[in-house]
Amino acid sequence: MPRKRAAGSKPWSDPDDAPELTKELLEHGDLYDGNKLIRRGRPPSASRKQQVTLRLDPDVLEKFRATGPGWQAKINLVLKRHISSKRRLTAE
Repeated sequence: MPRKRAAGSKPWSDPDDAPELTKELLEHGDLYDGNKLIRRGRPPSASRKQQVTLRLDPDVLEKFRATGPGWQAKINLVLKRHISSKRRLTAE
């Protein structure tokens, strides 16, 4: 199946015909506000998570992994909910 192309453009056939990266092009690769580099992506969190080693039963791990991307965050959420429910019980 032929590739779609913009009207009036010639088909792209070889990665070697890409434009050469020059010093001028590389200088404009980052975004600056004055002299301050503007970071892209998610901003740093005020409460950073800590990496730990945790041993889980294989069936528990399998269930969380089966939920797809974000399974580690889901484990964190379940643990937070558990802690929260325990606080309510002890506060009463």
